[in-house]
Amino acid sequence: MVYVTGDTHGDIDRLSKSALKMLQPGDTLIICGDFGFIWSGEKKEKKLIEKLAKRKYTICFIDGTHENFELLNAYPVSEWNGGKVHKICDNIFHLMRGQIFEIEGLKFFTMGGGESPDIDVRFDISNWSRDEIPTQSELLEGADNIENSSNKVDIILTHEPPAKIKGFLRLSENDSVSVTALNSYFEDLSQSCEFSRWFFGSMHIDKYISTAYIGVFKNIIDASTGKKV
Repeated sequence: MVYVTGDTHGDIDRLSKSALKMLQPGDTLIICGDFGFIWSGEKKEKKLIEKLAKRKYTICFIDGTHENFELLNAYPVSEWNGGKVHKICDNIFHLMRGQIFEIEGLKFFTMGGGESPDIDVRFDISNWSRDEIPTQSELLEGADNIENSSNKVDIILTHEPPAKIKGFLRLSENDSVSVTALNSYFEDLSQSCEFSRWFFGSMHIDKYISTAYIGVFKNIIDASTGKKV
């Protein structure tokens, strides 16, 4: 089984054995950005990774906007289930941008990254990385991989949502809408690619916008059915 959840931000309680009791050996959990367990490189953090490495299932994540990209990009790049990954350890993988992975018969397209809403503050305190924003080459690679897949995948996994979905969610909260070039890229993707479900994590909500678009945060969703477990 493949399960999807939202940003964990280094909160080990979100990945506790009790929280993930439904996962069995051989299952896969995918986190939609801001994994947070590769942040400081300190001894305590490394011990948490070692504990997670003992799990009998696979933990995958796409990157969000709050990542230590210097540490993350230092991990070796390898191929896993048809796409490029940073291999953290034998059962933990960073699913790189613009890739298509085949897991348990389902095709997953991944595109992490985004633009921090607090970019000005984080820039002032030197806590912002330009690497959070996907490069043109990553976006083009993603578009090429989608085209080579006959413009059809089963699941799309991103940190940010498409422009219309983001606008809908912001307006429903009477909040200002900040639509970036990446949101527009995803909007184009939503029109050109056939898919069953699109999961995104940046909005920090658990919400079914429709049967196709699902915001995830603390919920754990069965990727094959779209249902909360």
